[in-house]
Parts: sequence; C-alpha cells; structure tokens
Amino acid sequence: MYKLFSKAFVLLNIGLFFFSCSPKVEKTQIIGEAQGTYYSIIYFDQDGRYLKKQIDSILDAFDLSVSIYKPQSIVSKVNRNEEVVLDSWFITNFNEAIRIADLTNGALDITIGPLANAWGFGTFDQPDKIDAKKIDSLKQFVNYKLISIENNQVRKLDPRIQLNFNAIAQGNSVDVLGAYFESLGIQNYLIDVGGELFAKGMKPGGEKWVVGVEKPAESADSDRELQHTFYLEDQALATSGNYRKYYEIDGVRYAHSLNPKTGYPVKHSLLSVSVLAKTCTEADAFATAFMVMGLDESLLYIQQHSDIQAYFIYYDKNNGIVDKASDGFLLALE
Repeated sequence: MYKLFSKAFVLLNIGLFFFSCSPKVEKTQIIGEAQGTYYSIIYFDQDGRYLKKQIDSILDAFDLSVSIYKPQSIVSKVNRNEEVVLDSWFITNFNEAIRIADLTNGALDITIGPLANAWGFGTFDQPDKIDAKKIDSLKQFVNYKLISIENNQVRKLDPRIQLNFNAIAQGNSVDVLGAYFESLGIQNYLIDVGGELFAKGMKPGGEKWVVGVEKPAESADSDRELQHTFYLEDQALATSGNYRKYYEIDGVRYAHSLNPKTGYPVKHSLLSVSVLAKTCTEADAFATAFMVMGLDESLLYIQQHSDIQAYFIYYDKNNGIVDKASDGFLLALE
C-alpha cells in the first residue's frame, strides 16, 4: 500500500460497452490519488451519483488512522509511544494482521518497521550501511507477539517497536470503500487502489469485470505488459511483486520484501504473487506473506486453506519466467 509499496497489478477494465436497460443504470468512473498512489473506481448507479468528494474524504480520514506517512495519524502516534485513542480502522488492521501473522508463522509482521527503515524501505531513502550487527540489533524488537491491544491502547513489550501497516492497509481501504458503496445501495462496482481491488457484481448485460496481472519487468522503468487476464466477480485480488521496487548497491539488487525472521530481503525465485480472497484486506496481507514464504511454502499453505488461492510468477533457471496457479485459482475465476 501507499507510495512505497511494490504492487505488480494492472487494471485492464477501462473500456466498457453495454446495452441500455430499463431503468437506465449510469456508469461512473472516478480516478484520483491517495496513499501515494492512484485509485480508479467504476460503478453503476441508478441514481447517477458522482462520489469523488466522498471517496477522497474517506481515504483522507483512513490515512489519519493507519498511514505511517502522516505524522498525526494514529499509527504514527503509537510509534512515538504517545497516548492515543484507537479507531475502528486501526483496530481492524491490527487484528487482521495479527491473525494472518499467526496463520503464516510470522511471514507477515506489522512490527517490521525498524527493519524496513534500516533498509530504506520505510522512506525509500538510500539506506545506511547495513551489516549483520545492525540487523541483529533491530531483530530483537521485530516480533508481532510483543504487541497487543488492551483497553483500546496498543501495549508494547518494548517501546522501540514500530508498527507498519503497509502490507495490509491498502487492501483494507478497498474494503472500506466497498462498505461505503454497499451503504448507498450500489451493488456493481470495481474498486482499484494502487493495484489492490475488489469486484462486486457485474457490468450491465451480465459481463464480469476483466483484470490483468502484469508481466515481471526487467527494471523499474520498463514498459508495463500483461502476463495474464482474468474475470472477476464478488472477489478481491491483490498482487505483490519484487521486480520494480528494489535497491541496487554495488551491483546487488535488494528486494523490498523483507523476511521478519532473518531481517534481510527475501532471496528466492518468486517474482510476484496475486492472491484471490473474500476480502481485499486478506488478499493484500497474504500477497505480502507469500512473497516472504516463497512458492513451495505458499502452495502448501493453500492446500491446507482453500479459502485463499493464488497465481504465482517466478523465475525458472531452465525455462525463464513462468507462472503457476494454485488448483482452485482458475476455477474460482470461471
């Protein structure tokens, strides 16, 4: 999420063609900026309402809860160990992150903040010199089991613990907007915030939403191409990838996906993973976790938890860039 995230997802569904029905349902597309990235929302509303002002207001308020880039946000105050009342958005992101951390054996860890900052992925400034001693000193307070919420306050077993919701909050913002549309009675929409998206219902005429996964690029500045396209209905899809966001120091690339256990960027063949789930909050969080876990461990997890499906793009030394979908992924998108 936010401007420092590498989300390898591209939205295809800009051109929409449909036959008029009675009563006429108006198509509206709203494009804007939020969380350091773009958002694109298409919806069909019988009342023809234009909701950009309301959407921007929701996203601004959401940032003031969970964005580490807003000094006065709740999470920033928590990181400074200030007394602050938690709101429902913060608590939802916190509880979901802890739940998924437990499910993935800590592959997702919202206390990754100090390590992310040390590597330069907190601000994407060039990092200071990294060595084993520095990483070991930071790892001692990177552990999601050292935090909890008690009496509407975050309790830390070490005051140096820093929370970072970047792996989950962008997806959650999609769900927040979806809930807003539901409250207005809008049942057919596609919400895309920085590549994390949720498709609800269909376009008029019974057409499903069409989305695409980006082909891994050679560099951060490479043109965007699509690896695969899918049809989406009443599902969330989020993608995380390593090939556009990285540092290159002395000829060595350091991926933005950090392993909370080792303290170092991941080193495996997985280039991107797109996760299909019931909520975008889950899809976003599991996409990050799977990038840490790698292909084999992620597929094993999916075999044991069929409510999550994924599509992987990875590098094979014999065949180059290849892809693989979990058994239920394509079935779920038919």
